[in-house]
Amino acid sequence: MTTDVGRSGTGERRTLASETALVVSIAVGLAAARSVLDFASEATAPGGLRAGSATLVGSLAPGQPWIDLGFQVVLLVGLVLPVLLAAHLTRRSGDPLAAIGLRRERWGQGVALGLGIATAIGGLGLVAYLVSRAAGFSVTVVPAALPDVWWRSAVLVLAACGNAALEEVVLVGYLLYRCRQLGWSDARAASLSAGIRGAYHLYQGLAGCLGNLVMGLVFGRFYQRTGTIVPLVVAHAAIDIVAFLGYSELAGHVSWLPVVH
Repeated sequence: MTTDVGRSGTGERRTLASETALVVSIAVGLAAARSVLDFASEATAPGGLRAGSATLVGSLAPGQPWIDLGFQVVLLVGLVLPVLLAAHLTRRSGDPLAAIGLRRERWGQGVALGLGIATAIGGLGLVAYLVSRAAGFSVTVVPAALPDVWWRSAVLVLAACGNAALEEVVLVGYLLYRCRQLGWSDARAASLSAGIRGAYHLYQGLAGCLGNLVMGLVFGRFYQRTGTIVPLVVAHAAIDIVAFLGYSELAGHVSWLPVVH
């Protein structure tokens, strides 16, 4: 699946390692650091995690829908650019995109498998979040808080797809492929990928962190065994689409769904 570059020279190895670290840092590393600080802030504030909240997709210009849309588009582009950078660097190094899991064959099977994975993980994740929040270990997560304007659904769907592509292409396909080239063991590489994913979601509380840590380990091993990330992107996008659109429709109308007052 890959060539270990360790025998190709120390300089090439260092360049590849630095390049990989930069891509991951730009894509999710800084956000993961902010997430850790957000968690520390919420945990030590009066009322603890139970009193805190985290909005995933919210309005950035309340009362100004066109400007708000502009902000949302900029954020979406920010999700896509690291993915394009990872793909560009992969191709520039002489590797096909299939090397980082973007395989064209059997798309139908990949989509079907992804939807199945989403059903299983999404259900378990919701239960874990509700239990964790009731126990005071998680903040109130608000998946979507956009005004009821004509572009809301489109932005939420695109945000879900953008987040899915960012995390699965960069944190799974690109990072694990580069780690294998650098001679890392699959277990070590998968642990690194999952750890970054967990930290990236720590702002949601312990349930969000631990749930994404486990999900990262499962997704990482899946890619390492199958060589594809297509089902993972589909699963992640489906989970987020249901969360974003579902929350927008159900918040305030069902008693079991926590909301921010």
